[in-house]
This record gives sequence, structure tokens and C-alpha cells, in this order.
Amino acid sequence: MAADIDIHDETTTLTQSRLTLVRNVLQSACERLGLHAHTECSLLFVDETKIRTLNRDYRGKDQVTDVLSFALNDEEDQVISPAGHTLGDIVICVKRMRDQAEEYGHSIERELCFLALHGLLHLLGYGHESTEEEKEMFTLQEELLQAYGLARET
Repeated sequence: MAADIDIHDETTTLTQSRLTLVRNVLQSACERLGLHAHTECSLLFVDETKIRTLNRDYRGKDQVTDVLSFALNDEEDQVISPAGHTLGDIVICVKRMRDQAEEYGHSIERELCFLALHGLLHLLGYGHESTEEEKEMFTLQEELLQAYGLARET
């Protein structure tokens, strides 16, 4: 049994194949990271207004961003139970995702999965406050993308 990823597209703009892809990538990442099969998280796709409001209300930053993560247990020494765990919520701005895919010269599918994995790793306690943390997180993120066949396009 794979991790339970609950997906809602408030924008109704993502195709079923993209929603299936991102679910599969997150489930694969959970397996590769050794998370219990009963691990759960939600993934919400929103517009710029919604993500800006969330960013302002929860992070004090009144600006649009690409991805936000809201960990259910947001403690420093969070331990994921071997019996399964509800991680929290990942929120992705669809317009920002599309703009960044174009800006970085890669597919919407890669950017979609990049942001979803970024959010998942934040839920698991990874961060990028320091150069060391950033290198660890982005290296793992890239490894998970490559393992699924979504290597960076050159």
C-alpha cells in the first residue's frame, strides 16, 4: 500500500494525468524515504490570491509564493511514527508553477513534481535556512526527481 496523498485542484486547470503523476511521484518519494505506507498528506492547488493570503496570514509575508507547507506537527525534533503519520498540507500556486517552468526552461510536469517534493520535504522537517541545509534538501529533492525519471532538462 502506498502513502495516501489527498489532492484537490481548486483552480480546475490541471489535467488528470498531471494529478496522477504528482501523486505517483510523492508516493514513490515516501517509499524511497522509508515512510510507513499509512503516511498521509494533502496537496492543494490554488490561485495567486489564495496563496498570497495564506502566505500573509501564516508567514507574515504579503506576497505570492510558489509552494507552502503546513506541517501537522511542526516541532524541531519531529519523529515520524513507524505506524504511519499525517504529515500535513502542501499548497502550490498553479500560475507560479507554470511561470517557473517556462522561466527555468523545463516542463510543467517537472516543476509540478519539484514543488510537490519541496513541500513534502518541508513537512518532513527539511529546510534551507543555512547553506548546508539547502544543499542537503535540494540534493535529496533532485535525487527523488531523478529516481522517478524527471531529471533536470538541459
